[in-house]
Amino acid sequence: MQPIRKIVIVGGGSSGWISAAILAHDFRREVLDVELVESEEIGTIGVGESTVPPFVELIRNLGIDQQDFIRNVHATFKLGIEFPDWHRVGESYFHPFGWIGTPVGVHDFYQVWLKAKALGHPSELQSFAPCTAMARKKRFMLPEEAPPKTPLGSAGYALHIDASLVARYLRGYAEERGVQRTEGRVTEVRQKEDGSIASLVLQSGKEIHGDFFIDSTGFFSLLIEKTLGIEYEDWLKYLPCDRAVAVQTENLGEPAPYTVSAAREEGWTWRIPLQHRMGNGYVYSSEHISDDEATAKLLSFAKGKTLIEPNIIPFRAGMRKSFWHKNCVSVGLSAGFVEPLEATALHIVVRSMHHLLRLFPDQSCEPALINEYNRLMQQEYERVRDFVVMHYSLTDRDDTPFWKHCREMEIPASLAERIELFKAHGSLRQGIEELWGPVSWQSIFEGMGVRPRNYSPKVDNLDFDRVGEMLGQMEAAINGMVDQLPSHDAFLRDRFGAIRA
Repeated sequence: MQPIRKIVIVGGGSSGWISAAILAHDFRREVLDVELVESEEIGTIGVGESTVPPFVELIRNLGIDQQDFIRNVHATFKLGIEFPDWHRVGESYFHPFGWIGTPVGVHDFYQVWLKAKALGHPSELQSFAPCTAMARKKRFMLPEEAPPKTPLGSAGYALHIDASLVARYLRGYAEERGVQRTEGRVTEVRQKEDGSIASLVLQSGKEIHGDFFIDSTGFFSLLIEKTLGIEYEDWLKYLPCDRAVAVQTENLGEPAPYTVSAAREEGWTWRIPLQHRMGNGYVYSSEHISDDEATAKLLSFAKGKTLIEPNIIPFRAGMRKSFWHKNCVSVGLSAGFVEPLEATALHIVVRSMHHLLRLFPDQSCEPALINEYNRLMQQEYERVRDFVVMHYSLTDRDDTPFWKHCREMEIPASLAERIELFKAHGSLRQGIEELWGPVSWQSIFEGMGVRPRNYSPKVDNLDFDRVGEMLGQMEAAINGMVDQLPSHDAFLRDRFGAIRA
């Protein structure tokens, strides 16, 4: 066996430095040498400003102090996402993290609620979600600090972040643990006789050798596509948006502890509050609106003084036909892209590294390991794709050509099967280590007007006179606890020394 002694990461940004940080944490520098090559001239897209709850677990697993991290990346807390106008214009729903309700004996809460609704109970599903209650009142607490066996302990959270500051922070973390950063533009990739990558040649003439390479070069895909020729599978037929325009504005008022993703005539806009500014963007279909028109609309939607010029970002939703080929793994935008509606980009980078480390090869890179990695990553991307496509395909809107297209477009067979299964009596197809659990699927389905035809007959065992009383008590308990919490803004300032621009 010839162990891998050196990994070269090409490209920085969030994906490159997350990869470097994970490798630096998991390997002693005497065992594995890690070098990251990036060019300040090229820069990064750097508009990613939102995460999902597993990102918080990454910070903990790396041994990073959460308070220090939040302070340095100007983060705010994220309890979920509000979705105005997706189902119908004038309606809004919320996708919370954490749990909704608690089991009633051996019975799933959602099934109990379904029967209660069938019997005429007036409650909404989100009335039993602690994260939704906190978001509506712009209050916050860390779930781990909630009193034992109380509803708020079942809440979850993610972070809104400044992507460029996260890359800078993780760079410092990685370099402290031995990762070498090399500044320079790659002008040539040299290959061995078998087609694998041997070395990189920089504009300065320096040559960098490695046993294994990670392509973090974004949409340019220098190694996986330009060098190794791995093709890209396009998902335009499922995800019609192919461009975004982003702009930063000053904060007006206190930052809310949630993202707002509002449906618009030709796509959707995001609003993400950080401590020091607001992130805004418009994701749209170039078939239905021009760049100039989209920019003008975004600036009309955004609140506060603009801090930078709007940035147009073309993209293609899809994924690589192989993510690992020979001695190269692609991560981040070079591996694939699903539009940022559910803020999954950084999560997939982490999953990429998780699977790589679990299947970590020697220099022979055995085909069985490569095949399993590619199978797992295809699954990761397709699950995220299906969850995002669901937001579009279940709309009732037909007020613009874009939304008419979304109602009528083809959807993946895997998503169609999930929808039909859910419609039967709320059952969900769940795989191992899925990002989105039952609460997420139930929240989106309910928000988009899809409710099962029946409930599970097992809940007929319950006394529903008592269940109605219990639901009222549960809702009152959640609201009562939330009313006692500090505002999200006060929590950030008092506990994390948050700044306010």
